[in-house]
Amino acid sequence: MRDQPTWRIPLGILTLLFALLVYGIAIARFLAPLFEQWPALAQTPIYVLLGVVWLLPLKRFLIWMETGRWR
Repeated sequence: MRDQPTWRIPLGILTLLFALLVYGIAIARFLAPLFEQWPALAQTPIYVLLGVVWLLPLKRFLIWMETGRWR
């Protein structure tokens, strides 16, 4: 457990929020027009997949926020 606060946690949270904002805008701007005319049930698996994809690099990012190492 840490005894001293670290700059990595606030920086990591701000970076994560910014990255999610950019990711969401990119999805809405570039991918959504490709299948916006599809029925809702056909769009659902795509949005579920896109909603889970951003979680893939999150583990290493959270490890860096806590320890300062990427592994």
